[in-house]
Amino acid sequence: MKEKRLRRVTHILGALIMAYLVIAYVAAPDFWKHYEDQPDLSKLPMTTRTSLGIPGDPINVGLVGDETEIKDVMKAAGWQAADALSLRADAEIAGSVVFRHSYLDAPVSSLYYMGRQQDLAFEKEQGADADRRHHVRFWKVLDKGEEGRPVWLGSAAFDAGVGLSHFTGQVTHHISGDVDAERDFLIGDLNSTLRITALYEISGVGPGVGRRNGGGDLYWTDGEVHIAVIAPGAAIQPKQAVETAPPALTALKDSIWSVVTGATTN
Repeated sequence: MKEKRLRRVTHILGALIMAYLVIAYVAAPDFWKHYEDQPDLSKLPMTTRTSLGIPGDPINVGLVGDETEIKDVMKAAGWQAADALSLRADAEIAGSVVFRHSYLDAPVSSLYYMGRQQDLAFEKEQGADADRRHHVRFWKVLDKGEEGRPVWLGSAAFDAGVGLSHFTGQVTHHISGDVDAERDFLIGDLNSTLRITALYEISGVGPGVGRRNGGGDLYWTDGEVHIAVIAPGAAIQPKQAVETAPPALTALKDSIWSVVTGATTN
């Protein structure tokens, strides 16, 4: 009886996965793309690249505000601005890992978006050293978005350990595959500061599993970019941010995606 039930569940799950794959890669991608809150982002690429031109981490977060406001809200959220890359910084990262001491502003490696290195980079350590950390890079992409303010796109990921790049041999971090979890962690941190007035989503790279970034690390994502609108002056607000739900078809896609990734990545 248990075997029969298990086969039935397996068949149902298999059918669900197949239905998702047909919807995701054949029928619906153009239908669930949505940029209603920032239409000028609709033609922009949603993947970063390495210095060698290899596809890097996906774009998965965005901010609305000027540079000063971003720095203020990131600081309020407990994130540090990252150091510039250098041999000294590489040595400090190695020392931090070996001797288990903190390096709060350790640099992040360079990624490129539309031919430009990141404009801003931030990080938040997890643990006693620079081995494991949250990090995000941002690029300014619009001087004036729908709110009449600058718009930045970013790539957030969690560094799971220090190692050598598969392509250059340089000291680097390797990321955890669940980039959506890191996106949600960052947005949660920002929202907790009470300096965010609105939250919404736009389409990013689209859903996918088994993708690799420029360092050869596997990742999976629902393909959405979560955007936070910073209060003018990064001032504390009396009310929680207003969150706009995605279109119904996108919400359905995300629900199916959650089931599929839960079955394939656990």
